[in-house]
Amino acid sequence: MAVPARSFTREVLTGLAAAACAAAALATPASAETRLCNRTSVVTEAAIGLIVEDAAATRGWFRLDPGQCRAILQTADMPGRLFLHSHPMGEPAGTDLGQPAQLSLCVGEGDFLIAGARACNQPNARLAAFAEVRPTVAEGIAVLFLSEEADYDLPQARRAGIQRLLTRMGYDPGPIDGLDGPKTEAALRAFIADRNLPAEANMQADFFDLLLAAMRAGEGPGFAWCNDTGRRVMAALGIDQDGRIVTRGWFRIEAGACLKPPLEGTPARVYSFAEAVDAEGQPVQKDGRPITFGGDVPGCVRPAEFEIAGADDCAVHGATRVQFLAVTFDGRRRASVRFRE
Repeated sequence: MAVPARSFTREVLTGLAAAACAAAALATPASAETRLCNRTSVVTEAAIGLIVEDAAATRGWFRLDPGQCRAILQTADMPGRLFLHSHPMGEPAGTDLGQPAQLSLCVGEGDFLIAGARACNQPNARLAAFAEVRPTVAEGIAVLFLSEEADYDLPQARRAGIQRLLTRMGYDPGPIDGLDGPKTEAALRAFIADRNLPAEANMQADFFDLLLAAMRAGEGPGFAWCNDTGRRVMAALGIDQDGRIVTRGWFRIEAGACLKPPLEGTPARVYSFAEAVDAEGQPVQKDGRPITFGGDVPGCVRPAEFEIAGADDCAVHGATRVQFLAVTFDGRRRASVRFRE
């Protein structure tokens, strides 16, 4: 959840005795601001931290779509050292923005303000990696940039962000390069038509909300798993290859999320097997049996990452024989499996 750009420094330093002088100095109305701009292709949430002498405080979350700028402080003059933490939204687990970790400060959920942020003593709080940042100041406005290796400008970052999410949904906008082109335009038109949106929907302020919602619902061309259980699910995929079913895994699908595994070529069908797991990755049992999601087509799986051709002798591969579900694509090259208990 994004937070309004209000006087962060005044609120952050409230009650911090070590920063009392700085807080008093910032009590006057702000005449400038600090902005954070997202020049990456990823929808991002950010939190900021302020350290004055030995006191630390944090505030978040500030959501930024690709190509978006927003005010995060109502001053361009820092009373102390400014730190930033950011993480991507809608990306696979483990994706990061390459931000260096310099120290750990506490963050919360939703719209949070944490004084004494070196330790997490509040419910639903956790430590996160922050990096020190120094804004560029021009004409009384301080600006910070989130950037990636491609070094987009802001309009390019917005286009690249749209390309990234269209690609994740199975549309083909071409390379994620932030440039207009016929493939990007065709993919964008297809998405808009599939969702029955206005022709200029991509110009709306909430377009990234629409893209994220569609991706999380497993929409778009291709094959998707959607996890409607309250548990984490690990899934394995099978495809026909040279007359045999080649199985590979595992793919993690969090509760309430959808995932599109990469597919090579245009198979007529795919095969799906999955099982519910706990926080340690161990199979979850119900009534003495593991919770699995499959069908009646034999295939091989094993606990670690694998790729196995055929199901005649799973034991040779140190694997177990299980039953996969055969999933056929419809006429629009779409197919999905929803896991429900």
